[in-house]
Amino acid sequence: MDLHIGGRHAIVCGASKGLGRACAEALAAEGVHLVINARGRDALEQVAAQISMRHSVTVTAVAADITTAEGREAVLSAGRAPDILVNNAGGPPPGDFRDWSDDDWHQALQNNMVAPIQMIKAVVDGMIERRFGRIVNITSGAVKAPIPALGLSNGARTGLTGFVAGLARQVAEHNVTINNLLPGPFETDRLNNTLAGEAKMLGITPEEAANRRRQTNPGKRFGNPTEFGQACAFLCGSNAGYIVGQNILLDGGAYPGTL
Repeated sequence: MDLHIGGRHAIVCGASKGLGRACAEALAAEGVHLVINARGRDALEQVAAQISMRHSVTVTAVAADITTAEGREAVLSAGRAPDILVNNAGGPPPGDFRDWSDDDWHQALQNNMVAPIQMIKAVVDGMIERRFGRIVNITSGAVKAPIPALGLSNGARTGLTGFVAGLARQVAEHNVTINNLLPGPFETDRLNNTLAGEAKMLGITPEEAANRRRQTNPGKRFGNPTEFGQACAFLCGSNAGYIVGQNILLDGGAYPGTL
């Protein structure tokens, strides 16, 4: 399927590995030029070189902390005004809410709610003027089915979801869409860290925690990041303009509800 976005320009955050990298790869395969961001310079530049070589697109690596104003400015000034924005930042660590300080909560909100909103603010008016924009926020399946050990993430990402629900309806008439992708358990470092936290709480090994989690999923497996990247690219396509303000679960059927 041709998504008709060849030659467009995108910013993909958290793109040195995991789901962010998968999104960058999928967009590049469609001919989209990229500015990719993460904090680790060496890994990010290696990914940029690999993607550029495979897909013959321009890939600019910007090593910066996207949760800071300085980091966002570095990313936004590195290329042309983007047609596509993929917001992605690592979630806060698991734990018990009794142990979290005000600073822990402020950091979680800054990283997973305020920073994505500031990125949207920086690019959305330009998208409106050009009458094309696709914004995808990578949040979490925990927005619909909260995970007790991830209370910081549950709270911050749900706040972003509520904000997007209103804004998406305001900009849709300009062919600018904002949607959220909610990953369940995918084979990423983030999942490994979460499983380690669960294992500690339950007094079992991470391997045992992983096996338990697999068995609770209807697919009896974890997701492959490539699957996630393809879904992201589809939402960024020219023909996806009627998908507005949605929270799309990619969790192998783990969420049991109908809504």
